Amino acid sequence: MTKITAAITAVGGYVPETKLTNFDLEKMVDTNDEWIRSRTGISERRILKEAGKGSSDMAVPAIEEILKKKNLDPKDIDCIICATVTPDMVFPATANIIADKIGATNAWGYDMSAACSGFLFALSTGAMYIESGRFKKIIVVGVDKMSAIVDYTDRATCIIFGDGAGAVLLEPSTDGLGVQDSILRSDGSGRHYLHMKAGGSVKPATAETVAAKEHFAYQEGQAVFKFAVKGMADVSAELLERNHLTGDDIAWLVPHQANLRIIDATANRMGLSKEKVMINIQKYGNTTAATLPLCLWDWENQLKKGDKIVLAAFGGGFTWGATLVTWAY
Repeated sequence: MTKITAAITAVGGYVPETKLTNFDLEKMVDTNDEWIRSRTGISERRILKEAGKGSSDMAVPAIEEILKKKNLDPKDIDCIICATVTPDMVFPATANIIADKIGATNAWGYDMSAACSGFLFALSTGAMYIESGRFKKIIVVGVDKMSAIVDYTDRATCIIFGDGAGAVLLEPSTDGLGVQDSILRSDGSGRHYLHMKAGGSVKPATAETVAAKEHFAYQEGQAVFKFAVKGMADVSAELLERNHLTGDDIAWLVPHQANLRIIDATANRMGLSKEKVMINIQKYGNTTAATLPLCLWDWENQLKKGDKIVLAAFGGGFTWGATLVTWAY
């Protein structure tokens, strides 16, 4: 029996037009351009400012780009998996709202919450549906409107995050292309260092939680940085070892865009030169679940069929992982 693998056959992306530069932030909080760039690598980020717009409004144009590239009818889509921690609403799932907005009336779908590792976890899940032979066309979209949960008076977090969406189409391949292997990890004890304090069932929204600013992302930067460097680098190196590969075999590293120093540490551990690392953090910041597909979107025309690429991420929870993909087009 021929083995089916899940190939990425198209990529789409979207970032809002409004730019929030480091110089803009200098006027809002006690920070400066040089400090931000030296510690994170970020110069600007995109913000979805329009009233009444949410994550689905960024995911839709990213997916519509894929439909146009592949000349697909939205009704051809079997499933939509949306990785996000900033859903349009607590329920229904943003994936369902996206399906309605694009006219994917035959698709079922759901949201996946794994913070910055969300796209990687969703990609692995979507690949399994394809490998099983049950579905033929799955959209995996990573999208976050981080500006909705960032406190712009907190200089530790407001400099990091931006808004954006990226999506891929997964289809069956019998040529051995696509998702080859994944190592995915999670550790719930990390919740103490990176979370949103209120808004869940433990601490529902009240006037007091809003006044105390407990509906914003909370992060203990140093602790998260330490875990992220080790987690992302370790799992990427383990993935190469498990597949009997070295840095020489890898065409590209697609790292989560959280911090330039974490990206450098991961590349070094894999034995990769900077020329093989996708970096767009300077213009988008950390778009959480959208960083990996936005890299694929930016680099799409440089990717060649047969290229071995490694996607790696680390997120709140903690969640982390790495996936090996053979590029399909």
